Parts: sequence; structure tokens; C-alpha cells
Amino acid sequence: MNSPGQRSPSGAQWTIAAAGHEAVVVEVGGGLRTYRVEGVDQLDGYASDELCPDSAGQVLAPWPNRIRDGRYHFGGRDLQLSISDPAHDAAFHGLVNWVPWRLLEQSTDAVTLGYELAPTPGYPWSLRLRSRWCVGADGLRAEHEVTNSGGEPAPFGLAAHPYLRVPDVSVDDAVLRLPARSRLQVDARQLPIAECSVVGTEYDWTVPRRIGRAVLDHTFGDIVRDGDGGSAVDLTARDGGVGTRVWADGQFRWWQVFTGDTRPGSRRRRSVALEPMTCPPDAFRSGRDLITLRPGDTWRGAWGVRPADSRRCDGVRRGGTASSDGS
Repeated sequence: MNSPGQRSPSGAQWTIAAAGHEAVVVEVGGGLRTYRVEGVDQLDGYASDELCPDSAGQVLAPWPNRIRDGRYHFGGRDLQLSISDPAHDAAFHGLVNWVPWRLLEQSTDAVTLGYELAPTPGYPWSLRLRSRWCVGADGLRAEHEVTNSGGEPAPFGLAAHPYLRVPDVSVDDAVLRLPARSRLQVDARQLPIAECSVVGTEYDWTVPRRIGRAVLDHTFGDIVRDGDGGSAVDLTARDGGVGTRVWADGQFRWWQVFTGDTRPGSRRRRSVALEPMTCPPDAFRSGRDLITLRPGDTWRGAWGVRPADSRRCDGVRRGGTASSDGS
């Protein structure tokens, strides 16, 4: 608990609630600290007096995951980002996860935050970011909107980083279903070097099965789409009675799955990060599924969390006018 007058490391806290669903959204990073259904935690979040651990609940933009050496070429320029992951000599998880977002709108069941990303030497473009978080009978929903407010095309990607828990179920005993037909192979720096099929391998989770001793920190692609063009990942108990679903609309073409084996102390293998991503790691260099936001363009995407046995969420909000040619 914070002492009277002491500011939380995650800044202001906004609680939203409806129909037995409650979430806390925070100022620093504009991310998600907790999400509960009928008082039961669905996320492995953190306390108000804690510094956000391991990117829990953060919004990652204008790129997710890592960029090799922090170097890339775009728009005729060679650019260098700050190395925020020195262990892997990489630029990590974007530029907006440790900055204060501004409250734009608030109601009992929804909150909208915004952030104006100013140009820097490593990312010389202006972006206007908006995130709307809401809860209701269908669960938690996040709607993200990003506009290029500058005068030149800008490279862009976005991901979310929730850690999911099945109440009273260990990671080993949880059952994972992941609708992906490929994964990225990585080098010792956790950067992609090749893509391979998961069919018939230990990484094929298209049919639900127990995680067991599997160690996962992998990017999965070639997603099997739902009828609405989106996709969803399920984490449930072995008997299928309880669980959590993370869904994402068609703007998110990749999933990162992390079983928390390198998290410290009691957080090790306590939950599973199920991260929807618009592009894979190192997309600023490879150009793969990299979104190009032209001046005035707005990208929109949505994802959410709900109990796995809840009815499906219809009417997923679609993306905007941005191209994705990486040019």
C-alpha cells in the first residue's frame, strides 16, 4: 500500500467496473494493472505500490519486442534507437510504456487515455496515440487508435502484454490452445532468423493440450483466423471448466507466448503472457507486416480478455486506412 501522499510508481489509477468485471488502468504507460471477474484475478498484475514488472499489461508501440542493435533503415535514412535491452543489444518494446498518458474521457465502465509521441533522433516521427479500455458482460476490451500527426510516412507496430492466469491452476497444468501454424526460430539474442511450420512438432498448439514442462518464449504466425477475421488464444483448466480467452481483431497477425521461466522469484512460471502483435520482432529491419502510417493516417485495432466459456464478442472494431508495405 502507498503511504498517504506517496505517488504510485504507475501514476494515477483509474478503476472501471460493470457486470461483475473490474479493471484498473494506469497513467504510466497507459496500460492495464489488474482485471478481475467476480473478484477473481484473470491477470497476473501488480500492486499499486509496485513498479510494473516484466512489461505486465503494457501497450508496446511504435514497435513490439526487439529491434536488432537498435538500428534500421526507413525513408532513406539510417536510424539508431537507444538500446533498452542491453542483455540482447536491442531496442525493446517501443517508446510509450514508461511515459505518463493523459486522461481524455472517463465513465464507470470505460476510460480513454492519450499520449503525444514527439520525434526523437531514433524515431523522428510524431504519433498521436489513444487507448480506450472498457469492461462489461463480454469481458475486457481495449481499442487502440494511432494517428501519424507529422508530415512524413512513419513505421509502426503495436502489441499488448497481458499475463494470464487460470485461477488455482499452475502453468504446468494449464491447457493452451493457440491457432498458429508457424513459429519464428531465434538466435541467442532472441531475434528471429527463420520461420518454420509447427505442424507435427512440440510447438503445435492448434489442438488444446496441457503445457506441462514446455518452455515457451516464442513468436507464432500463420494464424488460423476466426469467421470475423480475428483470432483467439485460450488458457484453461484441464477439465475445461474455467479459463481465460485473449482475442484480437485482424490487425494483429502474430502472437507471442511466454511461460515466464525467466521471471524472478514467485512470478516464475506463475502465469502465461499471451501477446497479440501486429508485426513480428525486428520488423523495422525486416519490413514484415510493418505498418506504414502516412501523414494523417489513423490505424485502429482491438483486443480483449474474457472468461473462456463466455459467448463470443461480436462486432469487433476494424482497422483503419494505413498501408502495411513497410516502405
